[in-house]
Parts: sequence; structure tokens; C-alpha cells
Amino acid sequence: MNTIAIVILNWNGEKLLKQFLPHVIENSKHEYTRVIVADNASTDNSIQLLKTEFPFIETILLDKNYGFAGGYNRALQQIDADYFLLLNSDVLPEKGWIDELHKATLNYPATAIFMPKIKSFKEPDKFEYAGAAGGFIDKYGFPFCRGRIFDKTEFDNNQYNNSSEIFWASGAAFLIKSERFFEEHGLDEAFFAHMEEIDLCWRLKNKGHSIMYIPTSVVFHVGGASLNQSHPYKTYLNFRNNLYLLVKNAPSNGFISLLITRLLLDNIATVKFLTSFEPSYSLAVIKAHLSFYKRLLYFLKKRRLLLHEITENKHNEMYNKSIVFDYFIRKKQKFSQLNFMN
Repeated sequence: MNTIAIVILNWNGEKLLKQFLPHVIENSKHEYTRVIVADNASTDNSIQLLKTEFPFIETILLDKNYGFAGGYNRALQQIDADYFLLLNSDVLPEKGWIDELHKATLNYPATAIFMPKIKSFKEPDKFEYAGAAGGFIDKYGFPFCRGRIFDKTEFDNNQYNNSSEIFWASGAAFLIKSERFFEEHGLDEAFFAHMEEIDLCWRLKNKGHSIMYIPTSVVFHVGGASLNQSHPYKTYLNFRNNLYLLVKNAPSNGFISLLITRLLLDNIATVKFLTSFEPSYSLAVIKAHLSFYKRLLYFLKKRRLLLHEITENKHNEMYNKSIVFDYFIRKKQKFSQLNFMN
């Protein structure tokens, strides 16, 4: 029996805790599970709510808001379990979700990370943006999912009901072996929020570890609860962190030309935002690049250290083409239309 600590990182999420925590508790009652709320120094009534309505729930109180990466790093250091299940506070799990993930840990003991099927809370028949049926990445570092490419999400018609390896698991709900988490020194706090889970997954993949999607475990995610998907600050974080991700983990072969191409693609996005009369998003991309250049030497040092640890740099779950070109030019808007044959 593998023990699982379900850890919800909260920051000013009083309403979300009140709405979703009872369902997490009810659908996770097993001798091998614990539900824990780690609080990133909330200024709302989250702590009071936990004390009055959920006094039986374990809590970890952090002294300030460390973001997604820093908050989880500090909280998980205080928890003893075989597996950590990182769960957003705006996630509604289906009955039996944890049973299926626990079963997967027993059936695939060598696997580092497992991810449930993530569907939309607002549109339950569709996949949700942050993870859908498992994450993948293209050669230029652009992440996408089975069931979601850019802003296009598919209806769940059981087309992705096969358990399979994926490239990355969504931070909205993913189960990681605690041993692997600590071996990697957790999430990279330089990201603060967004894509730090993809970075962790890529590091593990480069060391030969596998990541699996378990479709029989289903959760519904609200999404954008902490920061709306269309917010310029989220655009800034996504563009900046995506470059961090690429510099840290991309293979050595053709790295310079890869990075130059990626920066050019970002510049095209900046122009597109301008021509679409969205100057705040253009500014967000420019700020992301300035922040990236400022920390480039720091991340190149990290890259040099990580290169010595790589045992595998070719992954079947990496799309060796441009998802941008395929989506916007060739109009391939579904995962099933992509050709992963290299």
C-alpha cells in the first residue's frame, strides 16, 4: 500500500475551499490518504474557515506567499508520504478518482508522475485547458495537450481513454513519487507560478523517468481561479517561463538555432498582439523577454549542471515539429491530427 498526501496549496481561496474541499474529503476517504491544506499566508478568512468548518484537516501555515513553486516546496518538506498529490483548490474530483491513481502506483511502481483526466468544471463535456488528457511539447518548447491545443479545447468523447505515457502532467492535479520530488529538489522557484510543473517533468524525463496519464481518474477544474487565463500578467509569466524552460532542458544538438527561432516566434506574437489592438499583451511579451535576458546567465549555469545528468534526450512524447505552424497555418486543431512520427 502506497500512502498518498493530497496537498492543496491555498492563497486567499476561502470561497474555493468552502466549495470544493468537502468533495475532496468525501471522495478521498481511504486508509492510505491524508488531505492537507498548505496556506501561502492568505489575507482573507481561509484560516478561520479551516478552523471552524474543517478542524479535522491538517494545515501547514507558511509565513508569506511563496507562489506555487515555493509554497509546495516548503509544504512538502513537512510531510511524510510515499506520494504527493498536488491539487488546486478549484478542483472537483469524481468519486473513485484517488482509487484509480493509487491502483496506478501499484501497477506502475517505476513511474514518477501520474495525471488524471482533467475536464472543465464550467463545461463538463469538454476537456479543461490546464492539462486535459495529458501534456506534450513541441520542438520549440510550446506546450499543448491531448484535448487542448492553444485555446481550442475538445469535447470528451472517450477518444483519449487509453492509459499512456505523456510528456508533462498538469499542476492542477498530479501525483508524484515523493522520492523523485526530493531528488529533483522540488519545483524551480525562479518560475514562481506557471510551467514549473512542466520543468519538473522535463527534468525527470531527461533522467529516464516516465509520466503517465490515467483516464479512469477524473477531476473537474475551474481554471483561472488565481489568475485569469487572458490576464496580461499571465501572458508575461507564460512567455518568460517558457523561455526558462527551454534554456534549462532542451537538448544540446541545435540549441542555439532553436532558441533564436523561438525568440523570433515570440516577436511575431508581439506584432500579432499589436495588430489585434491588444497592446497590453505585446507589452507583456516584451517585459517577459527583458526579464529572461536579465536572468539568462543564471539559467545557462543551471543548464550546464543539468546537462551532466541527462540520460535520455529523445522523447517519443515530444512533437518534433512546430505546433504553432500546424495550428495556425495548417489548421490542425486536434491532437489526433498531429503526426508524431519523426
